[in-house]
Amino acid sequence: MKTIQRLFALGACLALTMAMLAGCSRSPKTTVSDNAQRFNAYYFDVFDTMTQVIAYCDSQAEFDKQMEALHADLVEYHQLYDIYNDYEGVNNIKTINDNAGVAPVKVDQKIIDMLDEALELYDTTNGQLNVAMGSVLAIWHDYREAAEADPSDADNALPTQEELEAAAQHCDINDIIIDHEAGTVYLADPEMRLDVGSVGKGYAVEQVCQAAQARGLVSASVSVGGNLRSIGSKPKGQPWESGVVSPWDDSMLYDSSSSLIAVVQSNDMALVTSGDYQRYYTVDGVRYHHIIDPDTLWPADYFTAVTILCPDSGLADCLSTGIFCMPLEEGMELIESLDGVEALWCTKDGQIYKSSGFAAYESPLEE
Repeated sequence: MKTIQRLFALGACLALTMAMLAGCSRSPKTTVSDNAQRFNAYYFDVFDTMTQVIAYCDSQAEFDKQMEALHADLVEYHQLYDIYNDYEGVNNIKTINDNAGVAPVKVDQKIIDMLDEALELYDTTNGQLNVAMGSVLAIWHDYREAAEADPSDADNALPTQEELEAAAQHCDINDIIIDHEAGTVYLADPEMRLDVGSVGKGYAVEQVCQAAQARGLVSASVSVGGNLRSIGSKPKGQPWESGVVSPWDDSMLYDSSSSLIAVVQSNDMALVTSGDYQRYYTVDGVRYHHIIDPDTLWPADYFTAVTILCPDSGLADCLSTGIFCMPLEEGMELIESLDGVEALWCTKDGQIYKSSGFAAYESPLEE
């Protein structure tokens, strides 16, 4: 499972880099004590990845209380947005899929709110972010799982264009029927399947961080598999800083010595990267990653990585996927049209492009 190990390690690296780097920037208002202590927490039971939380609190007891609530929130979102597993007493995305073409499913408001955001971003990205593509993504998932289960790459296979196109007949976003008054979700196409991997984790991170802030957590950084969201600043107004790891780093494990292409100041901001190096398998020496272009039904072939910086982790997650599936000029035009959103593109030929305001959040790279 080398690709999963890379994903776990990437999250660890980004969180570690964020913790280690320090600098000066604009300092948002914060009530964190200058003498607050630094604490760490790690979780491995949500969203199939590693979560690290770094926080400054006045005591161990305060930190433990905050982390108990934050972790409980993450577990709840993980169960609600799961497409593979059932949970007793929980109607989740899998429940909706299982009832496609059968009946509307009464769901938690947290599912409806997330789907509402995904539907809005479908329009924003001109269909490049489509949570109704589960039938197509399931095909790629099955081929990748089969490849990862076999230690040899010799028998790795690719889906046929015919089976992909057949599945694509069941990806019409208009077949997602949300009844807000009744609190139900219904898939009108019996063959449709939702896949919220492009939005669920980022949306959950945003909601969890907002809830933690409402409970009084004023200085923290949360990394869920590399989806980064900072809360407030460090003591004495010092900024949180996040390292964007080079997608061309060939090392299997990411650590503090990994190459960085940018260091971003991210107080009360989210930083999310989508890349072709996190989940993939190889056929005849060619890498086939997990971000599927809705137009071709094959792995998007524009970039190696796209990083989004903005105040909302859910928006950042959606945009990192949508922009990854767009030509550079189209993606840049979209980013420049959105207030408070910046982006960094890494092309397959080793070039780096940034939106016009990205540099305002950067710190100089250490030599």
